Amino acid sequence: MKQMIDFVKCNPTQNMTILINTMLPRDEHKRIASKIMSYDNVYAEQVGFIEPTMNQEADAFLQMAGGEFCGNACMALAAFLANEHGLEHYETNEIRLEVSGAERLVTCLITKNREDFQCRVDMPLPEKIEQTVLHDDRFPIDMVVVKYKDFIHFVIEVERIDTDMKNNMLSLAKLIGPFLDTSMLGILLYNNITNHLTPLIYVHALNSAVWERGCGSGTASIGAYLAWKNKRNIETYIHQPGGTMLVKALYEQDRLTRLEIEGSVGIVAQGTAFIDTEVNLSAGEGIHEVSRV
Repeated sequence: MKQMIDFVKCNPTQNMTILINTMLPRDEHKRIASKIMSYDNVYAEQVGFIEPTMNQEADAFLQMAGGEFCGNACMALAAFLANEHGLEHYETNEIRLEVSGAERLVTCLITKNREDFQCRVDMPLPEKIEQTVLHDDRFPIDMVVVKYKDFIHFVIEVERIDTDMKNNMLSLAKLIGPFLDTSMLGILLYNNITNHLTPLIYVHALNSAVWERGCGSGTASIGAYLAWKNKRNIETYIHQPGGTMLVKALYEQDRLTRLEIEGSVGIVAQGTAFIDTEVNLSAGEGIHEVSRV
């Protein structure tokens, strides 16, 4: 038996995102997401579910498949809603979203360009930023921990990235990710000379580890890290394998007070996906890995 699922596929900085527009029970999200993001189905790096909101100030509720927060998925949903509402070329609209993993509403300013959308997102602020050293079996790893209420990022400054480093980071995420009291772990390999970010995102609930082409929350965390490190406001472009995003971080009275990211998003496909009604995850799925960097 096949289950029909309405979806839209979006491209925020090549962080390919599927939004499900069919109402489904929350306990079905993991199964549906694992199947629809696979290579033999629609294929993407992440999946979010569009749900109605009970908050009169919000336009929609975005529930990510692993319960995590995702800035790029917010951009994708804002673009989809703006397109559905008939936003005209070069017109700007404000869209407010309830999002899993975020305590407050997320505000998105969306502008329709000729071929895609430009979106600025007011991002959640981290609860804590601190320097630490992780004592690995092979060597110590200097990192900065950027901790949010429901997810955590490790910022590691690097000069170059090779296959061995990526494999070590993937092993690290799989090793410690399941033991963190968060929905998502990000390992952000950052070159401060070239302003280049290579993000690995691990979501334990989905058994998913992805070297993302672009990461909105990771971009925000780099901005937060730079503001914390330099004790000043930051506005800079962060280059990633899939493109470039802008981050703005306001730092006032020895603390971070505002965090925004901005990037482009395109709507690349919309239609119906066909999903098997029964999938044996333990036998067939395993870790979902995408490594195209």
